Amino acid sequence: MRTEPAPTGLKPAPYFSEVAEGPAGVEAWWVEAEDGTRLRMAVWPKGAKGTVLMFPGRTEYVEKYGRVATDMAAAGYGMVAFDWRGQGLADRPGHRRDMGHVLSFDEYRQDVAAFLKALAPLDLPKPWFLIGHSMGGCIGLRALYDGLPVAAAAFTGPMWGLQMAPLLRIISPAVMAIAAPLGFGKIFAPSTGPWEPMAFEDNTLTTDRDQFDYMARQTDAHPELALGGPSLTWVKQAILETSTLMAMPPLDLPSVAIVGTGERIVTVDAVKTRMASWPKGAYLNIEGAEHEVLMEDPARRSQTLDAILTLFSDAPT
Repeated sequence: MRTEPAPTGLKPAPYFSEVAEGPAGVEAWWVEAEDGTRLRMAVWPKGAKGTVLMFPGRTEYVEKYGRVATDMAAAGYGMVAFDWRGQGLADRPGHRRDMGHVLSFDEYRQDVAAFLKALAPLDLPKPWFLIGHSMGGCIGLRALYDGLPVAAAAFTGPMWGLQMAPLLRIISPAVMAIAAPLGFGKIFAPSTGPWEPMAFEDNTLTTDRDQFDYMARQTDAHPELALGGPSLTWVKQAILETSTLMAMPPLDLPSVAIVGTGERIVTVDAVKTRMASWPKGAYLNIEGAEHEVLMEDPARRSQTLDAILTLFSDAPT
């Protein structure tokens, strides 16, 4: 625990260590974005090899990455994870707290800027590295174009395109165009709704029962961390942002994108296309894995971690 005063501008925030199963000595802080939105970050103990910036996916929160922080610590890295606006313990939408909603993905860029400003006085060891999962892979890719100061970037199931049912894909442009003018932008997107506990059978996240139960215990113990489906506006903005990012030129940065062969949430072809144009990029399939390749069975999880840690250790600093 910290004995000296808190860094300037930071106030201690709650952190549920009993469900996170992460390294001891974690500190959690409230962070304020430029528009006044209150965010949360967790900072695990420093590592001699550098610091990993963990960008979580939609619906996620810092405690979900306690086990990953343990893996990083064992490999010599410190780690920081973030609650984006609208999820975890960060400020939620005023119209209903169980809905994922932003007016623009530029709001997440505000979050990244606020977190980087908050990290400055903590003097975290360099080099820094990025792991971006799902929506965090989308936010992370945009942050790289904005100059995120990392030596290498790993993406797991990155949201560079959204899987949709064929009918929804056909009608989505028309639906998105009229949703906001008709006042429907703040309703749940089709096929989504309020948060409900997920059954292990045919879940789209992991094939591993232990990891599934780990995630379920967290929201069972702290339902305030749970989040339901996205709004129509969020989906519209996600489509716009991923389309924009896919049209941008490749980056000159060591990277790897890791996707399970059972992926059913993000568009795999978009990931393959992006990485095929990335000069220092690699694409890796994890056979039989679902969306959460960092939360799969031990063999698949080890394959994922090995690829990430090899990328980090080989990156020029």
